[in-house]
Order: sequence, then C-alpha cells, then structure tokens
Amino acid sequence: MPEINPQTRPDPLDGLSEMLDRAAAAVLAQTTFGLSPATLAQAFSDWGLHLAASPGKQLQLGAKAMRKCLRLADYAARSATKKDAERAIEPLPQDRRFADAAWTAPPFNLISQAFLLNQQFWHAATTGVAGVTKHHEDMVAFTVRQWLDMAAPTNFLATNPVLQRRILETGGQCLIDGMRNFMEDMGRLVRDQPPIGTEAFRVGETVATAKGKVVYRNRLMELIQYGPTTDTVRPEPVLIVPAWIMKYYILDLSPANSLVNWLTAQGFTVFMISWRNPGSADRDLDMEDYRRLGPMAALDAIGAITGTASIHSVGYCLGGTLLSIAAAAMARDGDDRLASVTLLAAQTEFCEPGELGLFIDQGQLNLLESMMWSRGYLDSNQMGGAFQILRSNDLVWSRVLTTYLMGEREPMTDLMAWNADGTRMPYAMHSQYLRQLFLEDDLAEGRYKVDGRVISLSAMRKPMFVVGTERDHVAPWRSVHKIHRLTCGEIEFVLTSGGHNAGIVSEPGRPRRSYRLLRREADGSALDPDEWLVRAQRFEGSWWPAWGDWLKRHSGAAVAPPPMGAPDKNHPIIADAPGLYVLER
Repeated sequence: MPEINPQTRPDPLDGLSEMLDRAAAAVLAQTTFGLSPATLAQAFSDWGLHLAASPGKQLQLGAKAMRKCLRLADYAARSATKKDAERAIEPLPQDRRFADAAWTAPPFNLISQAFLLNQQFWHAATTGVAGVTKHHEDMVAFTVRQWLDMAAPTNFLATNPVLQRRILETGGQCLIDGMRNFMEDMGRLVRDQPPIGTEAFRVGETVATAKGKVVYRNRLMELIQYGPTTDTVRPEPVLIVPAWIMKYYILDLSPANSLVNWLTAQGFTVFMISWRNPGSADRDLDMEDYRRLGPMAALDAIGAITGTASIHSVGYCLGGTLLSIAAAAMARDGDDRLASVTLLAAQTEFCEPGELGLFIDQGQLNLLESMMWSRGYLDSNQMGGAFQILRSNDLVWSRVLTTYLMGEREPMTDLMAWNADGTRMPYAMHSQYLRQLFLEDDLAEGRYKVDGRVISLSAMRKPMFVVGTERDHVAPWRSVHKIHRLTCGEIEFVLTSGGHNAGIVSEPGRPRRSYRLLRREADGSALDPDEWLVRAQRFEGSWWPAWGDWLKRHSGAAVAPPPMGAPDKNHPIIADAPGLYVLER
C-alpha cells in the first residue's frame, strides 16, 4: 500500500473553512446591500492618509473654502438689495433640483447656494490628491456625492420651499397621500410584487405583442420567429441577442415603439432570443453555456429554418458582448455565417466601464460571489439597486420627494414596467463575466478563451454598426467607442441622445431625438472619441432609419418570406410568441 505524504494530504478543514468564510461574507453582503466595507475603508484610508500628508492640497482646500464663504456672503449682501442678483454658483446642467422659482426667494436662495458651493468644495477635496489610486479616488468621490445627495435641502420639509408650497396648496393632503404611497410600495416590496401600475402592461397582451412563434427551445433560451409584414423580405434574416439581465421585450415594448415591428415593416425576417430566468439549479451555467446555447444554437436553428447561409446579428448590452465573443470565435474557426454585426450599447473593452466599475474590485467581487454562492444566482433587485445608486438623484431621492412627500405618483410607462420585470444571473456566469471581462479585461487584451483557445476581436472583419448613447451609466459611449481600436473592419458608429435604454428604444417620430454618425472604412484609422465627436455629422430624429438603410446596403435583393419554423428539420412551431420563458418570475 503506497505511503501517503502528510505534506500533500488534504486538510480536512479546507471545505469547512471555505463554507464558513462564504457564509459570513454572504451575511455581510445582505446587511451592506452588496457593498464591501473593507473596500470602502481602503479607499477612504488611501484618500485620508494622502490628504493628511499633502500640506499643499490642504492649503489649497482652505483657500477654496474661504473663497466660497466670501462668495456666499457677497451673494447674500447683493440679494438683500437686489431681487434678481447674479447667483454665486449655477447648478450643473443635469441638476434640476433647484429649477423652481421658489428657490430664488430668501432664505432658500442662500440654502441652495450654500449646498451647491459645499458640493463643489467636496468635489475638489476628494479629487486631485497626490498618491491616491484612481479607483480609490473615484470611490471616495462617488460615496461623498451620495452623502451630499442624501443631505440635499430638497429632501427636507424645513428647507424645501416647493414642498412647503405643495403642503399649503393641498392642506397637508399630499403628506397623507405620500404616506399611503409609501405603505403601498413597502407592502409590495415585502410581498415581492411589482410596482403599482405594472399590471397595465401585461406580457403578450399590451407589451411583447409582435406576432410570432417559438420555433426552438433549449434549457437556456427560446427562439422566437416573427411573422412577415411585407410581401417580400431580404434574404438575410436578423438575429437579435438581448441581454439576459432583463427580459427581451425591451425591443418589443408597445406596438408603437417596438424595434421588432419596425424591422419587419422594413422587410426583414426577425428572430429573437428570449432567455430563461435561471434559478438555483442553474448556478453552474457560465459564459460558454450562454454562447453555445444562445447565439450559436440560434444560428443553427435559423439556418435550418430559412436555408440561408448569411445572417445579420444584433446584440444589445450584455447580449452584444456575448455576440462579440461568438463572432470572434466564428472568425477564428472560419465560420462565415454572419453577414454583419450590430452592437447596441454594448462594451467589448472594460478598462473604463464608467461608474459601474466602482463596484468591481477584488474585495467587492469576493463579497458578491459569496452572496451568489449561497443562492446560486444574483437577484435582480440587487442588480437594480446598484443601477439606482449610480443615478440616485434621478432614481432615488427625486422619487422620495415626489412620491412620498408631495404625494404625486409618477405614471407608469411601458419602459418602467419592463424595468421592474427583472431576471436573475447564474453564479458561475456572473462571476466569470465580472472577473474575466470587467476586472481583468481579458476580451480586449486577447486572453479570453472559447473552447480552450484564445479568441481575438481583431479577427472580426464583418461590417459593424455600433450604437452608443450620450447619457449611458451602464455602457459609457466612450467605452463602447473603443471597438474601433479592437477590430479593423468597417464600422458605422452612432452616438444617439438618451440613456442606456431610452436611447435604444428611439422609434421614428419621438420628439427631441438626435444622433451623430461617422463611418470608419475597413482598415481605416481609429479616431479618439473627442476627435470623432468633432467630425461626426449630427442628424435630427431617430437613428433607426439610418440603421435600416445600412442593413439594406449589406443585404441581397428581396425574396419571398421563409416559412414559420421547419417541422421537417426538427424545428416545429412550439408555441405562440412571446413563449414561456419570458413569463417566468
């Protein structure tokens, strides 16, 4: 019997220690809403210690504080004798908290000006401290901004003249209505029910209504084929790969703003992936499973149904990142089925992911992975909470003021209802996505592997149409723009008005829409984002028609529509759209 070396014998406490560490971290994550106290402590220690050792910065901040006090005193003196005195500081263009004329009357004019000056001072105090790492500086500045937003005078009865006026106008009824709204919302939160008003937007009845059939299903997705609405169609069908962080029907909302309806009206055969909502049993699904069971399985099914060897592909958000991975692997392996690649608000390079990157470092990921480990998935409420923090002014405190203090509930819209219909993220996939893409940037750096072999985005030579949005907190357009440096193919890049969702759901006829467009020919030089912004031509209206024209330029002559499904090729019609997976909670 071979002798066991005691130095190589496994420690019987290894498994127990990992389980205890994971459990403790999971409990901590639940109490801190997924934020790592250790990471925050490191960031503030880095900032505080370097600030303490920077007498020049301290002198500069002291001088700034003195100047701001003098500016406020000067404004107070001028406003006492002149009603429309020039203000000491103007809010940022996107800050509408003090837009009401009531904020120009004393003492509220001084209160608002003091807050804005204080906000400006803390921005100077938390940035530009020599020696502080960029990540820690961003975290400290972001955290202080959250504290300031929470303490803004708009959030309190004693310092908000607009709220005081509302109370007088309603005889205090607004506070009663606000309390009722608060109790209703808390009750629904406890019962895990969607927000009030979402019941008016029923999947398959008022949203996700485009006519189609489920023609393929596996354990991870359903493939929907939409019926033609024109007598002839382009021979190349369009496959849409949505993000699985939310339901697919953001691209098929109400009939008037449905991208699917618009595409079929342009003479395209459209296929859409509808992702399954994973549970604890799906904890081991990873990015490779999503690639293999998602776009690759869909391409096989579309080829069997339509008989075509050339397919337009579209990826939105995380679905666009997955599509880029699939396209790079196909290019490496000589798979020529893609006619074009369209990326909508999708990142392929993650070294500058915007404020979402504040939540991505080793400490945060350890806490997040422990939280997912205990369940097998990341709950949609936790992911949605992170997105709300990124825009706390618009999504948190303005809602508190309007809904719970002024008693005015914002009318529910189809986009808001969709946003409340979240999905879960499997443990293995989300951990791999955050570590390999966000933290390590393996895809852009040429280290990402598919089927055990490295892929490179530079192998992609298919024409690309790439869309970024001006106010995107999830996929900042400058990060999206970096696809120019990663591939040498033709790229038509569009920068559209709006944010991550509203900028994409931008149907023709919607008011106050515009976009910029500039084409980079194949093998052309990669412009810096600022230079691109100067050179790009500006257009009024929706970017959809420009995309439709681009797709048609890369398509063949119109032909008769293909059949719905292919029973003789193991792709029978399974169900009517929108299918079963989109209804899972």
